[in-house]
Amino acid sequence: MLPVYHESEEVQGVRVLHRVFWSFYPCIVAFRHCKPLVQVDGTHLYGKYKGALLVAVVQDGNQNIVPIAFAIVEGETADAWEFFLTNLRRYNVTIDGVSIISDRHNSIDAAITRSNGAWSPPRAWHMFCIRHIGSNFLRRFKAPYLHKLVVNTGRNKSTTKTTKGFKSRVRHTRNGVMRSVLAFDGGHRWRHMTTNLVERINSVLKGARNLSMTAIVRSTFYRLNELFTRKSAEAHERVYNGFTYSEFATKRVEESFRRAGSIVVNRFDRRNEMFEVRGMQDGSIYTVNLVQRYCNCGHVPK
Repeated sequence: MLPVYHESEEVQGVRVLHRVFWSFYPCIVAFRHCKPLVQVDGTHLYGKYKGALLVAVVQDGNQNIVPIAFAIVEGETADAWEFFLTNLRRYNVTIDGVSIISDRHNSIDAAITRSNGAWSPPRAWHMFCIRHIGSNFLRRFKAPYLHKLVVNTGRNKSTTKTTKGFKSRVRHTRNGVMRSVLAFDGGHRWRHMTTNLVERINSVLKGARNLSMTAIVRSTFYRLNELFTRKSAEAHERVYNGFTYSEFATKRVEESFRRAGSIVVNRFDRRNEMFEVRGMQDGSIYTVNLVQRYCNCGHVPK
């Protein structure tokens, strides 16, 4: 929070929000089940309220993109990125051995340098997006054929003589080859060469970037709530030994009632794992709860 001044005097009891960082508990928990790699990027706000929206995303084992943290700051300055990365380390990325991919923005480099090792080896590895490296190269040298060679060299997986020569030329530069070339990254990139994941999220939030700060936070909440709800429903339909979750759960109930005679499953509540079953012999109707391991017939389902 910053003080407010009227002419040269500070207005007492009034403060202006300078920066804000937020994350949601499901996002914090989700990171524990994702690749130890974070992509970060910033995008400008437009409309009445200026500044920048900073975003961090990760990816799970099913290639799903998971946003884990956001911040609204005055711009992509070194101080702003330091604020974002410090809070990201404090609340979300609390483990060591992680990687972070960003563009070549000098303010990000400066913020990582100020992090007292929180985003530096061996606790973390900072990598560059090869697409941004190529764009910067093309902007400077205006040579499209060399631009393609640079990008292909960065994406090369084998340590050929060409990439070894490239390594020897940049070994002592400020950035270092490990931050730019896949063949020498030590496996810390998880084969991610760009910041495409976080840029996709920025495109999704494009319509919210002209809103007020409160509205932006609310927008991320509702969008993430919808995402986690949808993915939860999809997870319940995953396959068990060739059956969907619903089919598999039904078979569990049928197996547990096999000794009691033939039954028919009338209804199934996927959310609560509740069944209504009817016995074929006497027409009796029972309720089965797989979560609480309870059936009003007196038989415990296994």
